[in-house]
Formats: sequence, C-alpha cells, structure tokens
Amino acid sequence: MNGTYNGWKNYETWNVVLWMSNDYGWYQVVKGHKKFPTPYLSFRRQLWESFQKVKTGDGVSLWDDSLDIQALDELINES
Repeated sequence: MNGTYNGWKNYETWNVVLWMSNDYGWYQVVKGHKKFPTPYLSFRRQLWESFQKVKTGDGVSLWDDSLDIQALDELINES
C-alpha cells in the first residue's frame, strides 16, 4: 500500500489496523468476519454488541469518518 501514514491512508486507519492485527481478542473477532459483504462494518458492530467497544485502546473511534473502510475490508479478507 502506498499511503500517508505507515503505508495507510491516515493515522486513524493505521491505528485500527494495529489493534485488529496485534490484539489477540480483536484478531479472533476479525477472523470471523472474512468474506462478509462488509467485513469491517460487521466487525465493529460485533465489537460494540459483544464488548461495548467503540474505540481502540489508543482512543481512535471505530466509527471515525476518516477511516479507509475499503482497505480495512481488504485486510480482514486477507487475514
């Protein structure tokens, strides 16, 4: 990827990727959303419904308008 923040579109997307990839609990949830029509949107909805999570551990909102949803969907489908 050729983005502006460590290869991602922005800090917010990078931070969500960091948590999705490096937090064991989040990663287990991510794996369950492969091939969903909207993997990231389904993933964040489950985090909210199951764990009341709305932000990463660093305070980035999972609903931030600047997130690159397409890139997050691709990451989930490749995990």
